[in-house]
Amino acid sequence: MAGRLINIGVLGCAAIAERSVIPAIIDLPGHYQLSGIASRSEDKATKFAKLFNTKAYTGYQQVLDDKSIEAVYIPLPNSLHFEWVQKSLKAGKHVLVEKSLACTYNEAVALNALAREYNLALVENFQFRFHSQLAYILELLRNGAIGEIRCIRSSFGFPGLPTESDIRYQKELGGGALLDAGAYPIKIAQIFMGNDIDVKAANLNFTDGKEVDIWGGAYLKQRNGDLFAEIAYGFQHFYQCNIEIWGNKGKLYSNRIFTAGNNVKPVVEIETNQGKESITLSEDKHFHNMLVYFSEVINNLSIKEKEYMDNINQARLINEIIIKSNE
Repeated sequence: MAGRLINIGVLGCAAIAERSVIPAIIDLPGHYQLSGIASRSEDKATKFAKLFNTKAYTGYQQVLDDKSIEAVYIPLPNSLHFEWVQKSLKAGKHVLVEKSLACTYNEAVALNALAREYNLALVENFQFRFHSQLAYILELLRNGAIGEIRCIRSSFGFPGLPTESDIRYQKELGGGALLDAGAYPIKIAQIFMGNDIDVKAANLNFTDGKEVDIWGGAYLKQRNGDLFAEIAYGFQHFYQCNIEIWGNKGKLYSNRIFTAGNNVKPVVEIETNQGKESITLSEDKHFHNMLVYFSEVINNLSIKEKEYMDNINQARLINEIIIKSNE
């Protein structure tokens, strides 16, 4: 059951906001009221606001100055996250922000400390966390479908980006494959292994004359256990979006772990000595589920604390990959 209605504003007119998050907000009238959309461009703000039948704000600060708005969704370039998440929290707004939360570990620590000080939700948007596929896989593992887990492998990479001017190619905007594609397998490694893990080896590759990393990988291991993960990610790649979990009695695999959208029926494969089984799962609305969860975080202190810790751990592992790749 939904709690009280939350007035939410949007800072920026990014494609993911238009395509996925704003429509999901509108589809949850028992949870949210879309209060407005901001852009630095008055024309762009007006066009977006008309598209979604809401109020246009010229400049992000106008949203923060609106006392009726309780929460904001921030799909801005990575380089703007620290500034606008910080300003949003200081204005008393709960924050849902696109990954990656910040460009540096120190920025992430500071933002979560501020959110804790003001008792505000700060959630980094990894919508795959809330797809029923992930819950199904976790249940299979708990039930011993492949025995004891021995190794986790995850990859997320895709072909070249639309244009050379894409923000993910621009260093000054916080671009690069690590903060974009790499964030996903880093996140899922923690879901299966826990937060008590370290990066033992890593590689960042700068190619094609770009100032940002184009592809890379890492080896992560538990501090107090034997489980490890091998992850890979990148731009200009053959498309991969998978998780493979190898156990002592079998193997589990999914090829759409991060991007199983509303119309996708993900397939989970299980292979053991008894044979191979392909299980087609139901479609799910992971953006809707993510937004419902965000509303729960807003109203629950213990969940807020968990998100703070998870946010910082994600940033720590990203930082360790950068450090290890330079050794």
